Amino acid sequence: MSAFLIALQFLTRLPVSLPGMPTPAQVGRSLLWYPLVGLLLGVLLWGAHLLLGQTSMALQAAIILALWVGLSGGLHLDGLADTADAWVGGFGDRERTLAIMKDPRSGPIAVVVLVLLLLLKYAALLTLLQAGQGACLILLPWLGRSLLPLLLVTTPYVRAGGLGQALVEHAPRRQLPWVLAVHLLLMLAFGWPALLAAASALLLFAWTRRALLRRLGGTTGDTAGALVELAECGMLLVLALSL
Repeated sequence: MSAFLIALQFLTRLPVSLPGMPTPAQVGRSLLWYPLVGLLLGVLLWGAHLLLGQTSMALQAAIILALWVGLSGGLHLDGLADTADAWVGGFGDRERTLAIMKDPRSGPIAVVVLVLLLLLKYAALLTLLQAGQGACLILLPWLGRSLLPLLLVTTPYVRAGGLGQALVEHAPRRQLPWVLAVHLLLMLAFGWPALLAAASALLLFAWTRRALLRRLGGTTGDTAGALVELAECGMLLVLALSL
C-alpha cells in the first residue's frame, strides 16, 4: 500500500500522509500504481461532470479543466513549461537545453505554450461534453499516467540524482509490462474512444521519445511531465475531431 500512497502523493494534491520516508525500492515500485492514480483522477473528473448536472457545458468545461490542473498541482504543466523554454532556447545543444530546463523561471515561450495547450484542451473538452462523451474524462488521465512508467523504463534518464533516478533504477521492470497490459485491456471496455485515444497516445509517445533521444539522449522529470500534457491534449483533440 505504501507504494500506492507514494504514487498518489507525487502525482496528485490529494491529502496523503506517508508513514515515513520511503525507501528507493518503494519509490521504484510506485510506478506500478501510476495508471491506477490516473484512473482515480479520471473518475473524479467524471464525477464532477455528473455533479455539475445542468450547468452550461462551457462553464462545466472550464470548471473541469481547472479541477484537472488543481488535482495534479500543475505538476505536468510545470514540466511542459520548462521543456518548452529549454527546447527553444537550447538551440539544439544538449547541455544548454538541460541547463535551461533546470532554471525555475518561465520565459515567454513557456507562457505561450501553456496558454495554447490549455485553450486547446478547453475547446476539445467542451466539444466532448456537448456530444455527451463525458465518460471519456475517465480515459484521458488514465492513459496519460500510464505513459509515464512506459517512458521511464524504456528511455535512459539523463538527470543524475532526485526522484526520477530512483524511479528508473528501482523500477519493477518484470511486473510493469503485465500491469500496463491489464490496464490497457480494461480501457478497451470504453470501445472506439479507447482505441482512438490509445492509438494517438502511443503515436505521441513514440514521437516524443524519439525527439528526446535525439536532443538529450534520454528523458528527465520535466520532459516526462511534458509528455503527459501533450498526450492528454492530443487525445482530447483526436476524440473531439472524430465526433
